[in-house]
Amino acid sequence: MKKIVTLGEIMLRLSTHIGERLSQTNHLTMHYGGGEANVGVSLSHFGYDVYFVSKVPGNPLGLGVKRHLQSHGVHVDYLLTSGDRLGTYYLEAGIGERSAKVTYDRKYSSFSELRAAELDFDEIFQGASLFHLSGITPALSACLKEVALVALQKAKEHGVMTSFDCNYRASLWSHKEASEVFQTLLPYVDICFCGELDAIYLLGIEQAADTLTREEKLIVYYEKIKEMYPNIQYMSSTFRDVYSASSNTLQGTLYADGTLYVSKKHEIQPIVDRVGGGDAFAAGILYGLLETLSPQTTISFATAASALKHTVHGDCNVFTVEEIFQFIENGSGKIAR
Repeated sequence: MKKIVTLGEIMLRLSTHIGERLSQTNHLTMHYGGGEANVGVSLSHFGYDVYFVSKVPGNPLGLGVKRHLQSHGVHVDYLLTSGDRLGTYYLEAGIGERSAKVTYDRKYSSFSELRAAELDFDEIFQGASLFHLSGITPALSACLKEVALVALQKAKEHGVMTSFDCNYRASLWSHKEASEVFQTLLPYVDICFCGELDAIYLLGIEQAADTLTREEKLIVYYEKIKEMYPNIQYMSSTFRDVYSASSNTLQGTLYADGTLYVSKKHEIQPIVDRVGGGDAFAAGILYGLLETLSPQTTISFATAASALKHTVHGDCNVFTVEEIFQFIENGSGKIAR
């Protein structure tokens, strides 16, 4: 069983019920989640030996995080306990034309105070096949910028395949700040999850001609990124058309060996919970690459995994490999007997 390592912040999510605003509600639903943790949970359900690296407070919420991860088969050997608080965010559920809204309460969280010296990366990466990180982590504090860089460097020293999801969040830092940090991280990345906006605003690539299709534009961006960072072997992203908070279409792309592979378009309606859809997609791509599936099978699997995530509450994708392939084979809405 392959060892997978993810590193990031896991938070408490408090969500309103559909039809209620955060300012008026008296009831909130609790979930635990975070980008890298969600990817780890998916990969655990895919049968991998997943270890999550983070820091949580030594209180009931920190214990809740530990139990959440363990309930999904994720190892917590490198989950440190220190600091005073768990990062929290509030999700005001959207519906119809009203989009969902996130309010963060994560400053001074235990994870934001994590330092590289607290982690034994030589032990963490011993025998690992893959390391996954997102751009949210270095956005949280100065010390986490160092943690992200040291982690990627150490992973490469140990011959571990590295994955990085740009995951830009405007509420956490500016384009300029993110761009400067990404330039230090990307030389150590093998798999990069990035799209058109990342290429233009974070990597400084000139906008492609409007006469091109969106697939053709993406090829232009990926070719330029490959020139800038020849170490990156795979790039991936999704096209999402938003008709309402409850109705989207989703199509995945994977760039490998100079070719852009595109999945079929999934029509997702109604959406139960969109949060974590991108993490489910990333985990699907990583599964396909770890198992050396064909690029077309990989992108079909990843997009199907993301589409399924939209049908369950919470941040985490809880579908197995077999269930995802069954969904691909049977199509939407059919009863699995």
